[in-house]
Amino acid sequence: MHMSAQIESDLHQKPAVDTTNEEYMLERVPQKARRSWWSQFVIWVGFGYVPTGLIVGGQLAGTAEGGGMPFGDAMLTVVLGQGILLLLTFALGFAAMKTGLNLSLISRFSYGTKGMILPMLIMGLLTLGWFASIVGMVGDIFDAAFGSFSGITIFNGLSLEFVIFSLFWGAIFTWSAWKGIVALERISAPAAPFVLIVAIVAAVMMTSEFGGFGNVLAEGAGRDGMSIGTGMTLIIGAWIAGVIMGVDIFRYAKVGAHVLIGAGACFILTNPLLNIIGYTGAISTGDANFISWMVTKGVFFAILGVVLWVVALWTTNMSELYCNALYVGPAVNAMGFKISRTKIVITVGVIGSILGAFGFYTFFFADFITVLGAAFVPLAGPILADFFVVRRREYTAANVDELPKVRWPGIVSFLVGAVLGIVFQYWMPLPGDFPAGLGALIITFALHIVLSKAMANRPEQKMVQSADAGMN
Repeated sequence: MHMSAQIESDLHQKPAVDTTNEEYMLERVPQKARRSWWSQFVIWVGFGYVPTGLIVGGQLAGTAEGGGMPFGDAMLTVVLGQGILLLLTFALGFAAMKTGLNLSLISRFSYGTKGMILPMLIMGLLTLGWFASIVGMVGDIFDAAFGSFSGITIFNGLSLEFVIFSLFWGAIFTWSAWKGIVALERISAPAAPFVLIVAIVAAVMMTSEFGGFGNVLAEGAGRDGMSIGTGMTLIIGAWIAGVIMGVDIFRYAKVGAHVLIGAGACFILTNPLLNIIGYTGAISTGDANFISWMVTKGVFFAILGVVLWVVALWTTNMSELYCNALYVGPAVNAMGFKISRTKIVITVGVIGSILGAFGFYTFFFADFITVLGAAFVPLAGPILADFFVVRRREYTAANVDELPKVRWPGIVSFLVGAVLGIVFQYWMPLPGDFPAGLGALIITFALHIVLSKAMANRPEQKMVQSADAGMN
């Protein structure tokens, strides 16, 4: 099938999911509902376009007053950081593709049917924080482009217009997430190529305005103060929540190659490109965000920049809210309550929109990203260790509703890893400035295997085999 025909088929076929099954919130995605490689590609290009890629690139550049690193070191940092994210995303995505399970269901194997409440509530809070942050990012760009017409300040310097724009777009993002994964595809498909092309053109124009790429290299050569390890921590921290969320997207993949295509779209194509553009933008204009530069270049570029920003963030924030319901819903269900996916989406969307409109991004985002990278990377450790080493056969042999309530190796190893991530980040840096979160993840992975072997004779650690594993 030609690409154009494939796109047409994907975007106009009758959706394989509907509101009756809640987008497979509590069951495996059957083979008949799996989607094409193009679906994964466009979702991950759109998902990967988030301003943190630009911000991290700007942090790698530092400022003329200090910080940052030379261009060569920055590119090595990008390659290493994005490479690690690619490997982690593929490993988790492969497990999701093989099982058809979302994050909450696949976590039942390593954490237990009740124990998975811990990682799910954490992921619910993380995706809520991201949703609120992106709502604030959209409000910021409208504020930068159009300013304050009313002159009214609501709270801590936030204008009335910022609050209104944030609430409006928060409502739009919420409505889109309510529509489900088909909406993700339909918005991502036309937006992705346009976003990437404009980003590249803007980077070339900024560099040209600075006198050419040679001047960027010369200016970057004087930047120092940040190690490659610290830069990798920034890159990994900015994306680890997205890596783990990838499970909920890749459960719709048909084969492993589709997982690699999706992961590559984000961590080979989109995100590294944004890091490089953020670096060159910070050197050329003093601002890593090329959209801010565009809004100073006349009405046409200002409008183009705002449209580009909103469309790019639209796909990312839809994914945040879409996945949030897949964490909160099963966690609440495990507590004995039932709440529909749509109600969760609307409720969390309202809360996130209010948080975003009243300054979550402005006042808390930097600390949010740092803690995220240090403490919550280990969340994936028990899942990876369990699927690839400890009990891989159980993932297709067991019905997810017949698993033990608690599996302590997963819970203990994650809690130890989370604490170590914070300790490594703030009090006991690892040798060679090795990334704190990655170090904690490795320890969590190994600890889960050791504890699983040590507790192998406990009843809840025995492999479960069901007459009906739910695979279809």
